[in-house]
Amino acid sequence: MGTNVSLEDKFQAYVDAENRVEPKDWMPEKYRKTLIRQISQHAHSEIIGMQPEANWITRAPSLRAKLILLAKVQDEAGHGLYLYSAAETLGEPREKMIADLQSGKAKYSSIFNYPTPSWADMGTIGWLVDGAAIQNQVMLTRTSYGPYARAMVKICKEESFHQRQGYEVVMKLAQGTPEQKAMAQESLNRWWWPSLMMFGPSDDNSPNSEQSMKWKIKRKSNDTLRQEFVDKTVPQAEYLGLTIPDADLKWNEERGHYDFGEINWAEFYEVIKGNGPCNKERIAHHVKAHEEGAWVREAANAYAKKQADRASNDASAA
Repeated sequence: MGTNVSLEDKFQAYVDAENRVEPKDWMPEKYRKTLIRQISQHAHSEIIGMQPEANWITRAPSLRAKLILLAKVQDEAGHGLYLYSAAETLGEPREKMIADLQSGKAKYSSIFNYPTPSWADMGTIGWLVDGAAIQNQVMLTRTSYGPYARAMVKICKEESFHQRQGYEVVMKLAQGTPEQKAMAQESLNRWWWPSLMMFGPSDDNSPNSEQSMKWKIKRKSNDTLRQEFVDKTVPQAEYLGLTIPDADLKWNEERGHYDFGEINWAEFYEVIKGNGPCNKERIAHHVKAHEEGAWVREAANAYAKKQADRASNDASAA
């Protein structure tokens, strides 16, 4: 007598064999919902992440710096659109994702709830925040869901440019006047710990990681990615002559990694709950921009309908 194999077991075997899941393939409902949560959160992060940098477009110190920053913010808008489109292939309407963001039901990366009071922050965000994003996202080019993986290939290429741009800004400041170097150090002091928080809760407190890794949505755990980021970033800071703000940071010869201090998880969870320095400001700005842009969406839809009707009439006439 043959053994009955459940759809879930067949799906797991399919994923274990490194096959890509496509929108029309059967998938467990929990897999679909996990992807919607992760991809939409990623999309929200790209869109909200435009705000702290757009704050400096009109105040960039040179035309070159302004052009680069404009290009970067434009890239992030595109990333959000790619990711919303990927989530839509799972049956989630974009309108619902945006409504969930604005209501607070959906989350985005905690890092974007911190202010950017100095030009040095434009460099530090590129260096650390985009660096952390690349660390997290390169593995997503091999995620098990096809549309997400394909979107991440282009996104990662552009994020690499963003990191190089940020590191260049910080390098110029670090090699400049004492006041400029102090500005770079002060920015690093503020962004270091929130950057480590970007990888999410520790593995012991991450309820979704184990299943996501089993389904190959994720390829590495939060703590593994965080450690890799620290190991790569410390030498970069040393080259710049800047000091990582962590008294416990030291090389562990036995482990072959840097040991680092305890993250302030209380702060992380407060920001996630909506109590960070800029949570309310970020969402209020998004709501305002969304409402003021309603006429653009209506015009685009009307034009699309007009074009579709014209094509239909032409086909009928033929």
